[in-house]
Amino acid sequence: MAIIDKSNNFFTTKLYTGNGSTQNITGLDFAPNWVWIKSRTSSRVHVLVDTVRGATKRLQTNEADAEATTSNSLTAFNSDGFSLGSYNQSNEGSASFVSWNWKANGSGSANTAGSINSVVSVNTTSRFSIVSYTGTGSNATIGHGLGAAPAMVITKRLSAADDWIVWQKGLTNPASYLYLNGSNVEMGSVAAYQNITPTSTLLYPGTDGRTNANGQTYISYCFADVESYSKFGKYRGNGSSNGQVVYTGFSPAFVIIKNIDAGESWMMFDNQRLTFNQTNGRYQLQPNTSSAEYQGAPLIDFLSGGFKLTTNTNSLNVAQNYIYMAFAANPFVTSTDNNSIPGLAV
Repeated sequence: MAIIDKSNNFFTTKLYTGNGSTQNITGLDFAPNWVWIKSRTSSRVHVLVDTVRGATKRLQTNEADAEATTSNSLTAFNSDGFSLGSYNQSNEGSASFVSWNWKANGSGSANTAGSINSVVSVNTTSRFSIVSYTGTGSNATIGHGLGAAPAMVITKRLSAADDWIVWQKGLTNPASYLYLNGSNVEMGSVAAYQNITPTSTLLYPGTDGRTNANGQTYISYCFADVESYSKFGKYRGNGSSNGQVVYTGFSPAFVIIKNIDAGESWMMFDNQRLTFNQTNGRYQLQPNTSSAEYQGAPLIDFLSGGFKLTTNTNSLNVAQNYIYMAFAANPFVTSTDNNSIPGLAV
């Protein structure tokens, strides 16, 4: 697999200030296909829009709500960003916002690899796909298009209110899952994923209504590990403010962490809301709440080859198990070298 030398061709964090009217958010190095927006200064919902479902079709990770059409939210995907209407949740006047942006491949195309046909927008370089399908209520397979086994899958029922289901390779087994909209511990249900690990071509939804109810529509966001660009893993906390270093192979631009042994919120960090080391972790947001950005003591440091926990809080670093997803700012390994950092935790 090719090594990605320029991560911001595929993922980037963009900050902007709302104007309460209409505006274009520009400056990305690509046309985004999945945009996740959150107000930093106000208690507002998370706004998630993708090119498979289409502009104005929003979801929110802090609620189980069905997909909603909001004509004045994200109104268009552009060549280097996106357009906004006057919707307060994504463009409140004078409020500060953060957007996380991923590149896939347009509005998607038909995928017939599984027993359920899907529409898939996929970037096979960055191993990210957006998968749309309609459930059958029976054990099924669905093509995801990655060309590699997913390391993490996030699924949401669109046509009715239901929890966001997250599977990640660090969980106990393929039937395990978390709620992105909740703080629950790791749970398990064969009906959700059939207890079959995703392959390089297929997902395996079961009969659970959260992943595969008859006649209901769904969206899945699928990710695989890519050297120097993305990493999905697990670590065990040590209960010390001098926490371990988790090796990713790159300097992170974006990290989400979840304690899977205790009822703690998901934690989100990026390198744009504060841009110098020792303080990236002061500014935290939580996918499962609408809360404004919290500014506290540093919790995490972004290093050249990974991240280091600097707290002994339950949500990040006690003697329990945690999963994470991370995307790169700068690769530690590039296509022209092959460095390594000895002694870092994987």
